[in-house]
Order: sequence, then structure tokens, then C-alpha cells
Amino acid sequence: MKLISWNVNGLRAVMGKNFMDFFNEIDADIFCLQETKLQEGQIEMELPGYHQYWNYADKKGYSGTAIFTKEEPDGVSYGIGIDQHDHEGRVITLEFKDFYVVTVYTPNSQDELRRLDYRMKWEDDFREYLTGLNRQKPVIVTGDMNVAHNEIDLKNPKTNRRNAGFTDEERGKMTELLKSGFIDTFRYFYPDTEGIYSWWSYRFRAREKNAGWRIDYFLASTDMENRIKGAKIHTEILGSDHCPVELEID
Repeated sequence: MKLISWNVNGLRAVMGKNFMDFFNEIDADIFCLQETKLQEGQIEMELPGYHQYWNYADKKGYSGTAIFTKEEPDGVSYGIGIDQHDHEGRVITLEFKDFYVVTVYTPNSQDELRRLDYRMKWEDDFREYLTGLNRQKPVIVTGDMNVAHNEIDLKNPKTNRRNAGFTDEERGKMTELLKSGFIDTFRYFYPDTEGIYSWWSYRFRAREKNAGWRIDYFLASTDMENRIKGAKIHTEILGSDHCPVELEID
């Protein structure tokens, strides 16, 4: 089974580029999107053979997530059940027979860490949500989690120590999440691989120089360790400031 996740940084923009070519070629069983930047009715996706699920932010042109899946899920939910967090279209959960799939667009702590306090609250509440699901059946959580966990996960760790996405606080919350029963699937297969990133700033020719960050993840419950078969980061796919990430499971 092949799962893909991609922060498209505006679905309408990437639809005008290469989205459908990649979508058709990769032929994923489950395809998750973040930062769709859409309101309901702003796009009609013709995806034969897929069920579509969308979560929209209240604010126009902001955030938003979607999941396209070949197999119809047994259940679908939007958000994490906490009003403070559920107006920005950040989470969709699909329940299948053997596991849950959760796609997430984690709130960015923003310039000068203006939203770091909120981010810390989000992290605790989201982790509690995931561990609650995990008590029922295994969980795959994927998306733009807006943190480079370790120094190996970004090109310039020393100059980014207090920048959003690489603060000790955010990195610590990722450590807590993993310790609560999850595997970072890319690092499971490639613990020491350097120079593989999933996001590059549009400024300073960052992608050309590969001055990137690995902030897009597939995490899987430790209970699924024997089912995870491969992980990839599709650095060759353009169209957004992020590239797609992949997980293969039995």
C-alpha cells in the first residue's frame, strides 16, 4: 500500500503546473494534501476511483487539508475535537479496518515566534488526540509538521537555532510525540542520511542550493513497525516549496 503526502502551498496553483501528472503517475492508495488554501466549491477535482475528503479553514485562502483514498474508510472526522484548534482546517482522520490515517498541517510558530505559545498548546493537544486513537488501533500520521527534529534535518542548524521550526521547544515536542509510541519512518530506514529535505524557502535560491529542511513526515505507531516497507522523499518533484513524501506499508 502506497501513501503520499504533499504540502502543495495552494492547490489551484499547483493544479496549473504538474499536480495531475504526479498524481496519476504515483498512483497512491491514499494521497494527503496540506495547505490547499481553498474554500468549499472553489475547485472540482475529477479523480475517478478515489473518495475525497476536505477540511477548510474559516479564513479564506489559508491552511486547509484533504485526503483522497481508493478504499472508502469506515469513518471520517475533521479536526481534533477542540474548538480552539478546529477553525483552520488542519486535521482529517480516516478510520480503516486495521489503522487510522491522520493528515495534519501543524501551525507555524511564525516570525519572531509570535505563535510559539499557541503551538505548544497545539502540540500537547494533538499528541493527546493521537495517543487516544493509538489506544484503539495503530495510527499513521502524515503532513507538514513544521519542525526539523534534529540537526541532520536541515542544512543550516547553527543559524536557525531560534527560528520557527527549529526551536528547542518545537523539537522537544516532536521527541515527546515519538516517545509516546511513534516511528519517524524516513529516519527508520535512513537514520544517518544527510542532505534530503522536503521544504526550501522561495528566497535566496534555496532549492537550487539544497538549503532545505525536512519538515514533512510520515509517522507510524510502533505497533506497525513490521508493516512499514519503505519511505521516500520526492525531492525531484517541483510545483510547491515542499516536495511530496511517501510511505509504503504491507
